Amino acid sequence: MSRLKGVAERDPRVGFRAERRDCGASVPQGLLKAARKSGQLNLSGRNLSEVPQCVWRINVDIPEEANQNLSFSSTERWWEQTDLTKLIISNNKLQSLTDDLRLLPALTVLDIHDNQLTSLPSAIRELENLQKLNVSHNKLQILPKEITNLRNLKGLYLQHNELTCIPEGFEQLFNLEDLDLSNNRLTTVPASFCSLSSLVRLNLSSNQLKSLPAEISGMKRLKHLDCNSNFLETVPPELANMESLELLYLRRNKLRFLPEFPSCRLLKELHVGENQIEMLGPEHLKHLNSILVLDLRDNKLKSVPDEITLLQSLERLDLSNNDISSLPCSLGKLHLKFLALEGNPLRTIRREIINKGTQEVLKYLRSKIKDDEPSQSDPVTETAMTLPSESRVNVHAIVTLKILDYSDKQTTLIPDEVFDAVKSNIVTSVNFSKNQLCEIPKRFKILPEVLYHIPTLETILISNNQVGSVDPQKMKAMEKLITLDLQNNDLLQIPPELGNCVNLRTLLLDGNPFRVPRAAILMKGTAAILEYLRDRIPT
Repeated sequence: MSRLKGVAERDPRVGFRAERRDCGASVPQGLLKAARKSGQLNLSGRNLSEVPQCVWRINVDIPEEANQNLSFSSTERWWEQTDLTKLIISNNKLQSLTDDLRLLPALTVLDIHDNQLTSLPSAIRELENLQKLNVSHNKLQILPKEITNLRNLKGLYLQHNELTCIPEGFEQLFNLEDLDLSNNRLTTVPASFCSLSSLVRLNLSSNQLKSLPAEISGMKRLKHLDCNSNFLETVPPELANMESLELLYLRRNKLRFLPEFPSCRLLKELHVGENQIEMLGPEHLKHLNSILVLDLRDNKLKSVPDEITLLQSLERLDLSNNDISSLPCSLGKLHLKFLALEGNPLRTIRREIINKGTQEVLKYLRSKIKDDEPSQSDPVTETAMTLPSESRVNVHAIVTLKILDYSDKQTTLIPDEVFDAVKSNIVTSVNFSKNQLCEIPKRFKILPEVLYHIPTLETILISNNQVGSVDPQKMKAMEKLITLDLQNNDLLQIPPELGNCVNLRTLLLDGNPFRVPRAAILMKGTAAILEYLRDRIPT
């Protein structure tokens, strides 16, 4: 007993008392005991304002259970404890970490995301075995230069902080494979930083970058590069030499030109939506042999080249909210799973076809290819049973799609037989493009004035004309008007005052070249369109 009493009076016993007082209820002793066996400790979401001393000293002090049981089974030998290798203290209220961090040199994973840290201790340099460090969602303004000593680091997560620069010597983290610096305040990326030759994934999105260094091509293993939501006006041509690149995100920047990618043979996804790109040419497409996803939404594209067929692996193509008025029929040859066209002033394909989805659009485009190709098995001969027009006009399109298509015939005059082919079928769209017409069949360029003076008029169907404007004041006076169909005309703008025509139950505006209201508003129906317009009436 005297020997045991002497043990109790030694310093280790005092350490146990301090351990209990320091940890309290925030870190149960059972949790510490389990951590000594497994080498892993999870203190996430415990409302901690500081890391208890017993956590830092978990592998230094003799555990309390050593003084509670003097006959140890094989599973309770505290002296055979495992060094802590994984520490998770995320989702707490930590404002700082102490230099006692050095007491856990065996750590391979340190996760302290979602706290209130403004800095990291210099002692972090002693965690030489660290492979993963997550300090995301904190308030870091600078990184200590000592972080560059973590030569075994493979994953570094610094997103959602307040970093304005990257410390010198960062390239010494030569084993780094995954680096997330998104949602910070970076204005530049140092050229030396691009010497991270092991990097596979780099996220620089939501910063303030105006350019990327040409040296970025030195990242030979990089597969995933995210530069969304910056201020990039160009990207260095050297980017095209990154042979391992598979995913490239450049959305929400200020790009006016699409980069070319002669060496990026493995590129599978290219996201350049929400920029100011005006042209898509064959030179941009010819090297994208493996591309699966091409996002070009919200740009200023006016056309799509026939060479789009080079992208034989393409599965998803987003062209929404551009200035595209027509699509190449060759697009129908692709095996797309998703095609977005909303928000374009398309004139050669009817809205109802677009609304039916991707496969119907592709089917329609393929049907036009067949129309344009002369049949080798059936010579074009005129017989008493077949009108000349019927041998050259897609009668199926007339009957099922209500489209009269006589395009790309290089003719100077539309023969009467073409109109005869319509017979008694209703046609709502006519396509006479790519011809040599000297004049066009008469169509309305303005809404006939006489219509405004028929107070009992309930329906006006004037789609598929060339109407360029309407008078909202006169339209409002038509109190009986319930249906107004202005689809497929030349309306460059919709006057906000048209929203005052509250008696309208059906207002159809699809197929006009105006930019607002957007297609998303049009799809919500007449009431939403009228409300949208009323909200924009000048006061």
